[in-house]
Amino acid sequence: MPELPEVETVRRGLEKLIVGGQIRQVHLLYPKLINGDSQAFITGVTNASFTAIDRRGKYLLLRLSNGHTIVSHLRMEGQYSVEPIETRPYKHTEIIFELLDQRQVFYNDTRRFGRMTLTNTHFEINDVPSLAKLGPEPTEKDLALDYMVAIFSRSKKPVKSFLLDQNQIAGIGNIYADEVLWQSKIHPETPTKTLTVPELSLLRENIIAEMKRAIAHHGTTVHSFSNVFGEVGQFQNELQAYGRVGQPCLRCGTTMLKIKVGQRGTTFCPVCQMNQDRRIDEIN
Repeated sequence: MPELPEVETVRRGLEKLIVGGQIRQVHLLYPKLINGDSQAFITGVTNASFTAIDRRGKYLLLRLSNGHTIVSHLRMEGQYSVEPIETRPYKHTEIIFELLDQRQVFYNDTRRFGRMTLTNTHFEINDVPSLAKLGPEPTEKDLALDYMVAIFSRSKKPVKSFLLDQNQIAGIGNIYADEVLWQSKIHPETPTKTLTVPELSLLRENIIAEMKRAIAHHGTTVHSFSNVFGEVGQFQNELQAYGRVGQPCLRCGTTMLKIKVGQRGTTFCPVCQMNQDRRIDEIN
């Protein structure tokens, strides 16, 4: 599933390519893509221009000149591409925004899990309530240590599962959770509330830095992610934990292991990220 760095990479590509473009016509090939009335969606975007492309967590917010916003969630394998007007739909193309300048914006999705919702700009939470529940962005400005100390102290969840909860911190998925826990030397099954302030401070620093690095490398391509230009991300070449099961830990040389935490595959070093049995015993 595209995580924050991948969605931000798509946002930046769309910003460069389609802001200012006016929608002449919409071809909806997969009506289930649209939350709500699909005809109202088509009517609500036709003749409007893209004025900005924003992001909140893993959601894209495509701002329109008529006071509407398209809230788009890519889910597992959603992709945007900008094509010449003569390009035919691909096998998994779900919607086409035909622009006045003889280009087309395709949304393609092999899994068909992605969704779009048309909302009033700046009132997105009325139609997409999950936006209102999102935690802070994983940035220096938004993710305060005091906030982390407060929310982590309230949960007995394994820290890996807690990091995946978008209502706590927005944008962290399976890949980057494994990465920041390895960097912070924290076992993924550690009960969240047992983490100390110094550990949380280090974890915060690594979350912020990792997101910056991943965005700079245009995201991670593990299976199918590509940006608006059809290019794959490069951050998979920088991964230190995720996907490295059976390989030596880059820090101590111990063979990396894989377990399931909250039904999610989780790769870690059994030495650098020591087992947290003691901490588990503390809260039982």
